[in-house]
Amino acid sequence: MTLTLPGADRLPKRKARAPKRPAFDTAVGRSLLQALAVIAFFALWEAGVRMGWISAFLVGSPLGIFTVAWKMIASGELLADTWFTLFEAILGFVIGTIVGSLVGLALWYSVFVARLVEPFIVAINSVPKIALAPIVVLWFGTGLISKVALSVSLTAIVALIAAYQAAKDADVDLQSLLISMGASKHQVFFKAVAPSTLPAIIATFRINIGFGLVGAVVGEFISSQRGLGHLIYTASSLYDLDTVWAGLFTLMIMGFALYYVIDLVERTSLPWKQASTTHQVRV
Repeated sequence: MTLTLPGADRLPKRKARAPKRPAFDTAVGRSLLQALAVIAFFALWEAGVRMGWISAFLVGSPLGIFTVAWKMIASGELLADTWFTLFEAILGFVIGTIVGSLVGLALWYSVFVARLVEPFIVAINSVPKIALAPIVVLWFGTGLISKVALSVSLTAIVALIAAYQAAKDADVDLQSLLISMGASKHQVFFKAVAPSTLPAIIATFRINIGFGLVGAVVGEFISSQRGLGHLIYTASSLYDLDTVWAGLFTLMIMGFALYYVIDLVERTSLPWKQASTTHQVRV
């Protein structure tokens, strides 16, 4: 039985209105706002230096940074150092992420082994990897291998923990269903566990690409003749802040570029995940 209020049929019906989107809430609009924010930041910085509010010796100046960066680009020095650091970071990222992810997934096969090694994993993860830099340089020398090894030490443990946790959180009901249908342990792993860990593993790429850069740069700080870390360390010892900032901004640009490459990989390999997270409720 439905109760109807007298005159309810004569009341105007109100349509649900979608919340208005800001005028700049588009890809082009956001990019424009971001560009304006960067321009305003550097303009205020340069104005502060010219008016004497900011010390150019202690902080540097945008015009000086641009001049130094342009000279190093013209001479090829900045590009060579950038390529060297980029190669170290990517190599360390790839090796560390693959090895760590494979070990983390392999721990799913034995709960006993996982519980046995878990305290050691936690202990290794708690050690600041930067403290290992002198030992790594002593073992592998001052060349490329030591920087890659340091990047691997930073990225592998993160990938291992993420993959192991994702494997533990895999759908138990689906695994039980496959076992009841006669699936072997390997089949359960490849049909249920491994696919469910892909989002977590790929999400770890975003973190590990930064750790790969940190490992490469720290290794160059300790001992190197090339790379952005060597460039920044040498310039800072000479109190050349413009060159230091040029190296730092180059690292930022490199990090942005690598992040968007990872984002492209995620969009390509996990289109269903991207589709499920694109739409957000607007309040």
